[in-house]
Amino acid sequence: QVQLVESGGGLVQPGGSLTLSCAASRSISSRNMGWYRQAPGKERELVALINTGSTANYADSVRGRFTISRDNAKNTVYLQMTNLKPDDTAVYFCNGKSNYGVVFSWGQGTQVTVSS
Repeated sequence: QVQLVESGGGLVQPGGSLTLSCAASRSISSRNMGWYRQAPGKERELVALINTGSTANYADSVRGRFTISRDNAKNTVYLQMTNLKPDDTAVYFCNGKSNYGVVFSWGQGTQVTVSS
């Protein structure tokens, strides 16, 4: 079973940047991988997706500000976040994604707080 560990979150000011990492315990090369976030009182939402060919898609709310990438040799997925806004505050998770839902157990997530 693949275990996922997210890291890199923290407290940043509006307009700041952070890069998140998602380390998998086994190979993820055959999986589309996504970054999700969940703010207090809100549903978890998909914000970025990268397929096995490294083609990326983004939610409208983050397009142009976030960049998802993957390094299959390191079993790791990254999320580069720039021009952060208070509405980006959430716990961020990664997971494999099929057309039907996520394919791994959720990790613990990493907290991103954007505030002055």
